Amino acid sequence: MKETKQFQTESKELLNLMINSIYTNKEIFLRELISNASDAIDKYKYQALTSKGEIPSLDYKIDIVLDEKKRTITISDNGIGMSKEDLENNLGTIAKSGSKDFMSKIKSAKDKKDIDIIGQFGVGFYSAFMVAKKVEVTTKAFGNDAYKFTSEGESTYTIESAEKEETGTTIKIYLKANTDDEDYDRFTKTYTIENLVKKYSDYIRYPIKMDVKHSVQDKDEEGKPVEGKYHDEVENKTLNSMVPLWKKNKKEIKDEELNEFYKSKFSDYEDPLISLFLNIEGNINYSSLIFIPSHLPYNLYSDTYEKGLQLYAKGIFIKDKCPELVPDYLKFIKGLVDSDSFSLNISREMLQTSPVLKKISENIEKKVVEKLKDIKANDFEKYKKFWETYGEFVKYGIYSTYGMKKDLLQDLLVFHSLLEEDNKFISLKEYVDKLDKKAKNIYYASGENLDSIKLLPQLEKYKKQGIDVLLLDQKIDEFAIMMLQEYDGKKLTNIASAEAEEVSQEEKEKLDEVTANYRRFLDNAKEELKDKVDDVVFSSSLVDSPVCIVTKDGLSLEMEKTLNEQPGMEQEAKATKILQINPDHELFKALSTYNENDELTKEYASLLYDEAMLLEGHEIKDKQNFVKKLNALLIRSAKKFL
Repeated sequence: MKETKQFQTESKELLNLMINSIYTNKEIFLRELISNASDAIDKYKYQALTSKGEIPSLDYKIDIVLDEKKRTITISDNGIGMSKEDLENNLGTIAKSGSKDFMSKIKSAKDKKDIDIIGQFGVGFYSAFMVAKKVEVTTKAFGNDAYKFTSEGESTYTIESAEKEETGTTIKIYLKANTDDEDYDRFTKTYTIENLVKKYSDYIRYPIKMDVKHSVQDKDEEGKPVEGKYHDEVENKTLNSMVPLWKKNKKEIKDEELNEFYKSKFSDYEDPLISLFLNIEGNINYSSLIFIPSHLPYNLYSDTYEKGLQLYAKGIFIKDKCPELVPDYLKFIKGLVDSDSFSLNISREMLQTSPVLKKISENIEKKVVEKLKDIKANDFEKYKKFWETYGEFVKYGIYSTYGMKKDLLQDLLVFHSLLEEDNKFISLKEYVDKLDKKAKNIYYASGENLDSIKLLPQLEKYKKQGIDVLLLDQKIDEFAIMMLQEYDGKKLTNIASAEAEEVSQEEKEKLDEVTANYRRFLDNAKEELKDKVDDVVFSSSLVDSPVCIVTKDGLSLEMEKTLNEQPGMEQEAKATKILQINPDHELFKALSTYNENDELTKEYASLLYDEAMLLEGHEIKDKQNFVKKLNALLIRSAKKFL
């Protein structure tokens, strides 16, 4: 006898919400139904194992049958099945969870290693109505009669007696009519189902089988292939691999397997630069495969690029890109996470909000950094390739977190330096190890590229004294250094800052004397350059160059330039600049003869400033004026010899 029943109000509301809001990707209905089938087999398997032989063990499997003409999809399992009461509770009332009830019964079980509860059966089942105009569920629990549940996903459903010999559940989906926006017929194609199972359910532990037709070449009586003659054969094909690579014993996995998995899974033509296999057990259990590509992802700097790792729960594919698993500075990593610690429920699409994810993310970040430090210590050539490809992201990790991650990341930093030959890299630790114990500073210089940095006038003194200087040639370098501030008790100091100048008592007395003698020269220069610099002084930090520009208060010329290049800057960044003059240089000695000539002093001051900017590797804003004054100087000098 067929009984017609009303869905509960909450169930109708939830059904409507799920179909129209929660599940926006229609193809995941197959994932949900396969997950439920796996769940049902888990339950039956547990009962069989604990029934002392009363319930027989089976050859567990999930079958999919497609009918293109009738436009139906049938998914069957030989799991626990449902009684009439179960149908009403689990399907008629979505908020009721058979899985929750079952979980409460096995909490005290000693051996839970074979028990995986996927989630609320009813919730996953109703995702079928994203593609179905009608769904029939024929089910039989062990030792019970069979029943059929039928619904069109509206206000009512029916339950009636059915014929079914084997324990388990069969779900038959009658597809909706095609629309301009959706081709539902595609779900009756074998290749579509094969791809969806591979994508979402490849690692379900039970075989997912489907009849697949393929063409086979005819053979003659002697078993030799007959050219041009073929016939169709049907293979009951297993669509899923069942044992995920990350669930295998780590010691059994070869690098070649990881490489092939990566290239196949993430569509790359090159082996990954670095692979990381994690299998973590504790309060939170998870397995993870992390890969660092050998090259930058092609769209890494694009607005369309999405960071994140693939997310699995108990072997079930949940999300292709889960951004919460990856900090921004590691957005280039690829990989996946599979955890048994997730509690799957109605919010399966919203698992990223779980605190479990946050803890897993923190652990993965830590493990990736540890791996990089290990490679840096034991295979620097590989680390060098990583650094040249991704180094700026590590620096971004320090800068973007306002130094909160400096302790984690600072030992990954490497730089070129003044005294290292062949442009070799040096770490902060290596730099400090070479320092005199009394030294207080780690010195650095910044610029557009290594060649321009090596021409900086400020380097002359350090080169002469044999003091190493880190050479920072990327725009983000100084911003990261600014967040570090110090390393191992040594202050990170820009040689182009006023704070870097160390003056002995003898040098101070000499500078005081020359400043007193040429105060008029300095005042005229400062007046001429008042819109360009904040001060003009004599300095003992120069050796061969006549002038240089230094800054103070933390903002260097390079940082000023970088900030002003950023779009949307409401106010121009401006460094506090000081023009330093070498009083021992022949150029100043020549110009000092004009100490009493205010007009000429100002004209030469402008040339000195432009020369200093050129030496710093910066553009002269008013090139025409510079050339005009330079020509006037050349003419004036030439007339002396006429």
